[in-house]
Amino acid sequence: MAQSAKPSIALVLGGGAPNATLMAGALVALTEAGVKFDIISASGAGALVGLLYAVPKQGDAISALGKLADLGVSDPIYKLFPVNYKVFNKPGMLADAWRALQARNPVLQAIQQQADQGPAQRLLADWTSLLLASLSPSSLSGDSQGMCAHVPFIDQVVDFAKLKDIQPQFYLNAYNITHGAMRCWDKREINHDHFLAALSFPFIYPPYRLEDGDYIEGAAIDTLNFKRLFELHPHIDYTVVFDVLGSDRLLHPPRNLYDAWVQSIIAPLTAIARDDLRLFEALHNRDERGQPRTEVLKINFDAHIGKETSREELDWSYSNLSRLYQAGYQAGKDACRQYARQLSIKA
Repeated sequence: MAQSAKPSIALVLGGGAPNATLMAGALVALTEAGVKFDIISASGAGALVGLLYAVPKQGDAISALGKLADLGVSDPIYKLFPVNYKVFNKPGMLADAWRALQARNPVLQAIQQQADQGPAQRLLADWTSLLLASLSPSSLSGDSQGMCAHVPFIDQVVDFAKLKDIQPQFYLNAYNITHGAMRCWDKREINHDHFLAALSFPFIYPPYRLEDGDYIEGAAIDTLNFKRLFELHPHIDYTVVFDVLGSDRLLHPPRNLYDAWVQSIIAPLTAIARDDLRLFEALHNRDERGQPRTEVLKINFDAHIGKETSREELDWSYSNLSRLYQAGYQAGKDACRQYARQLSIKA
């Protein structure tokens, strides 16, 4: 008797930061269960999660994803200064040179490497980072196109040179504002510059210039990249969707002016994410013969996020990012049980 072919499985990583640690935790749970993906499609912050999974610079996927919460700021500092100066860096050539000097300083590197040893070491490392960020020069002015430098640390954690040789296909989208068109690059094309283009969220980052024009974050327009994915792959047996933006839990009365600004960014994105998934399921998940293109497997993150926690979900504190990682991990474990047959998970 001929053996049935292994079902094809795609992973769709939507936009969303800092709650990207939800995706990281869920992906670790699926990886521990032995789930293998044939296709990975990423938008926005999902690109960081997908690349840490596919081509981590050091260690394996599980350890790389587990460290994503380290982007959070020590809680005592975040309570006083609720801005993630570790992720959002000052722009300009002098600021770049300042960061390069820090990267070569053995004392500073030793302090940072001890950050995961406990709360006191994390506080010291993050306080040191805050002082250095405060002293950094900046070229920010009224003529700037964005507030921050493009993510400077990506080459420290992702090995782009290995991407073209990985087993699954990998896609990343971004929006070309010069030509008014969405682009979707595959693993043979994606490099450092494409990643920065794909994370250039308007106002926070300036548009990123590539040879064919200026780009902004794809997730600002298409949070889940379904259209291009199914143009390239008309049929996929199962599509696992990590959507951390399309939830009403993200919207709440702001706690302060900074939270109000964050809400102004998130509110339209939640609507886009919900609409993308609903439109795909209702209208576009049918081929020319009327057959489903895929079975969508959604991860239920909401089940593990309490009402009070949801009010802090967009905070960059270390404790919040760690809580979200654990919530994502539990949601991933639930998915492993719920979709064991579809994902070929053995008991």
